[in-house]
Amino acid sequence: MRVAVTGAFGYSGRYITKRLLEAGHEVITLTNSLHRPNPFGEKVAAFPFHFGEPDKLRDALRGVHALVNTYWVRFDHRLFTHGQAVTNTKILFSAAKEAGVKRIIHVSITNPDSTTDLPYFRGKAELESSLKGSGISFCILRPTVLFGKEDVLINNIAWSLRHLPVVGVFGAGEYRLQPIYVDDLARTAAEKVSQDRDEVLEAIGPETFTYRDLVARVRVAIGVKRPIISVSPGLGYWSCRLVGLFVGDVVITREEIRGLMDGRLYVDAPPLGATKLTEWIDRHRDTLGRQYTSEMARRVDRASEYRSN
Repeated sequence: MRVAVTGAFGYSGRYITKRLLEAGHEVITLTNSLHRPNPFGEKVAAFPFHFGEPDKLRDALRGVHALVNTYWVRFDHRLFTHGQAVTNTKILFSAAKEAGVKRIIHVSITNPDSTTDLPYFRGKAELESSLKGSGISFCILRPTVLFGKEDVLINNIAWSLRHLPVVGVFGAGEYRLQPIYVDDLARTAAEKVSQDRDEVLEAIGPETFTYRDLVARVRVAIGVKRPIISVSPGLGYWSCRLVGLFVGDVVITREEIRGLMDGRLYVDAPPLGATKLTEWIDRHRDTLGRQYTSEMARRVDRASEYRSN
């Protein structure tokens, strides 16, 4: 069948596209990065999002059976905001319906919440509600943290351990998270395009860590002996701001710290993924954290290929 994937030249979208092609589907992509290298060559045609011209977006989706949506932004910035991402995604859903798309696989987040003042989780909840009310068959995948060769969080924890004299965790660091391997998420997304059951799946990995334990496990794997200390959320935020000035990135936001410490990256559910982060870290210990991975650079530079760590 013909499947559209948002962001096939990026991170999770690339893994999803690879899985879809391997399954024999025809794939197109909607992207803001038309000048980024196309790793799939002529196998995947690229179309701009055209959020400002919904008719063109609808036309790009004509003949598409399923849409896999990974489009989102991690934090508010002068160039992009959660509010804009919510509006754009609703335009995408509407265009898909008008184009006759039969099914949408939508990547959300664990513990979306329409009542919170955290824009990431509130925006994800609003989009889940919009999709459920669209009349289109859907599967909502709710990952916590993704890990893989192109990941940000795990790599930059390792980078911090390699380059900073000490590494801090916010508070006691006992809040939990359940990272899932990006290809495990991709495999599920690719499987769900040909189904028709409406469902919401907690896309978590097989291992649960406290944040402090996760940092400690990365430290052991890469063979460094940096102290791991507890810091207040405020001091931790400003320390990360200072590092961010050095690397030219937004390392973490106040809202992300709150979401992490509130336990929003943990759910009581069976794992969807099978790949263990501990084993993956061991396999990539020699390259993990050798270079910093900048989320901001990926957002601003729409021409360079994503670098693998």
